[in-house]
Amino acid sequence: MKENNPILENVDIEQITADEVGDAHFGSSELTPIRKDAFDLSDSEKIETIQEHFAKIMETLGLDLTDDSLRGTPYRVAKMYVKEIFHGLDPKNRPEARTFSNGYDYSDMVIEKNIQVTSFCEHHFLPFIGKAHVAYISKGKVIGLSKINRLVDYFSRRPQVQERLTLQIADALSEAMETEDVAVFIDSKHLCVSTRGIKDTTSSTITSEFRGAFREKETQQKFIDFIKAETQF
Repeated sequence: MKENNPILENVDIEQITADEVGDAHFGSSELTPIRKDAFDLSDSEKIETIQEHFAKIMETLGLDLTDDSLRGTPYRVAKMYVKEIFHGLDPKNRPEARTFSNGYDYSDMVIEKNIQVTSFCEHHFLPFIGKAHVAYISKGKVIGLSKINRLVDYFSRRPQVQERLTLQIADALSEAMETEDVAVFIDSKHLCVSTRGIKDTTSSTITSEFRGAFREKETQQKFIDFIKAETQF
């Protein structure tokens, strides 16, 4: 899923400046770009290394790390990166998508809506926060509803772009359910848009992926009507 970016056409990637790369936002694969040696270090080793580097960033900015309020910040940030907001990078943290036989022969769509999405834009490492709506039509299997939420959270907890996140959730659900009849719809606000650059605080970004039966106009519209419907909760 390689994007064509006019900023980079006919340009030697090694010669462009950091600002040009930052503004380009060119895409890569549907897979998260992870190095082969990504898991050679233990979590504790990663925390130690990130702590050292983040302390250097803070010092470079002119902050006094001997201050009581700032002294523990490098460690807190490092631990947060490894154990919390980016824990979805490590395959060992992937939730088990356990499925069961559809013994009651339910044949209509199952929708899990308003799933909290908290992820981080890989271009600026700022959060984007919103809601995911996910659906499938059983081909003989059902899945525990909380497993869908956990899959969304797992793929969200890594540096992301919303388009890739949408596809990764669809792939994981389709694989677990052994069906192409899946739909994913995400609506989120990006802090890299609202807090920097254009500083637009009102816009949101919508991405969707419709597969199998959800490509049919009637089924797709039914899904959209359901996620738009007001609920008591």
